[in-house]
Amino acid sequence: MNAPAVETINFAKGDGLVPAIVQDVTTKNVLMLGYMNEEAYNKSLQEQRVTFFSRSKNRLWTKGETSSNFLEIQSIELDCDADTLLIHAHPKGPVCHTGAATCFQEKNEPSFFLHHLERVIQDRKENHSEKSYTSSLFQKGINKVAQKVGEEAVELVIEAKDDNKDLFMGEAADLMYHYLVLLAAKGYTLEEVIQVLKERHQ
Repeated sequence: MNAPAVETINFAKGDGLVPAIVQDVTTKNVLMLGYMNEEAYNKSLQEQRVTFFSRSKNRLWTKGETSSNFLEIQSIELDCDADTLLIHAHPKGPVCHTGAATCFQEKNEPSFFLHHLERVIQDRKENHSEKSYTSSLFQKGINKVAQKVGEEAVELVIEAKDDNKDLFMGEAADLMYHYLVLLAAKGYTLEEVIQVLKERHQ
């Protein structure tokens, strides 16, 4: 996890506290704003979950400690004045105490459908359902998942030789879905693949 060293953060400027803006790493929507002191920051790094300092309760407060709607940290950035944090996180449920997706009453829906599909696949991995085809793939193991990707790739190549758009698009969708399942089975994300493509493009 990329994060600034604690000694580089200017906690003194805000009397021991710095604002911490939490952004959904997938949708890029701002989820909430909280405050961290040095202890909250260190705890967040250690657990890779967002912990704030509650000014009203005068204690550390891990987001999700009662609801289990944790904010799992992917990375943390420090602003140019070293006194504000930007936290990229994966929300494990609604963020606001009102039940809303964000504390700004906005919908937190991916603008990119593949990211939404990726979340559904991850949920099927973590919460097994006997009725779910996706869950059944995970239960069969990585070899079966990889095999399905290979089979769908071959079927797509076969359809590419003909001129039936519907069949070709159907196989293309099957391949993309099984590819996302393979990424999840390996513990990787589509965002990581996109990052590799961006680096190659530079």
